[in-house]
Amino acid sequence: FRGNTRVEEACEMYTRAANMFKIAKNWSAAGNAFCQAAKLHMQLQSKHDSATSFVDAGNAYKKADPQEAINCLNAAIDIYTDMGRFTIAAKHHITIAEIYEAELVDIEKAIAHYEQAADYYKGEESNRQVAFVQDSANKCLLKVAAYAAQLEQYQKAIEIYEQVGTNTMDNPLLKYSAKEYFFKAALCHFIVDELNAKLALEKYEEMFPAFTDSRECKLLKKLLEAHEEQNCEAYTEAVKEFDSISRLDQWLTTMLLRIKKSIQGEGDGDLK
Repeated sequence: FRGNTRVEEACEMYTRAANMFKIAKNWSAAGNAFCQAAKLHMQLQSKHDSATSFVDAGNAYKKADPQEAINCLNAAIDIYTDMGRFTIAAKHHITIAEIYEAELVDIEKAIAHYEQAADYYKGEESNRQVAFVQDSANKCLLKVAAYAAQLEQYQKAIEIYEQVGTNTMDNPLLKYSAKEYFFKAALCHFIVDELNAKLALEKYEEMFPAFTDSRECKLLKKLLEAHEEQNCEAYTEAVKEFDSISRLDQWLTTMLLRIKKSIQGEGDGDLK
């Protein structure tokens, strides 16, 4: 393996071996071979090829060893950030976050990688693909907000939902989504404190007048009224009416149940 030519030949052999292992579905061996190729590319000062091989290794390991996949993707991210390729580094942070979500079920680490991806995307907003990177950053932040609320980190969730709602309400293509983000922010306020929710609702209506006529805003007003009166039946009826037109997803169901449980005498833990 001495001399650049020998190292280049070794790189090619490892890559060929890795692809043959992939065909044989021997994912660990494929990942290992791609890793060896990546290290040799680095020895040759070929950063881009090294990063590509680390990504290939990560994709192979994903099917057999999630933690090793994360190690390889982190190695690729280090190279891409060193090269100033932040958008592609962000993409791989999202892949790592998804592995933590689905395979390793470590939500705190998933959140950290989604946040890092969002930071990298936001750092690229000065380039020509502003709309794309802003949308990508928002998607990562919304993942963080959803998990933060589930983990009862409501203030963090509120800040993100308000930030993304404010960013999208002036965009003709995205403003329709703003009502959803303000709705979710208000629900997080509501779980913490009813008065905060009322004040937040007034603020969102003032900031974004289109929110007032939305079904989400009307639901919030009914829920606030039912909560103030400690009327469990009225609360449940308002949710059922909303659900009959717009199906509630798991996140909304969870948040609405948390609010309902704060109504005195509510013990069945159901929205139906």
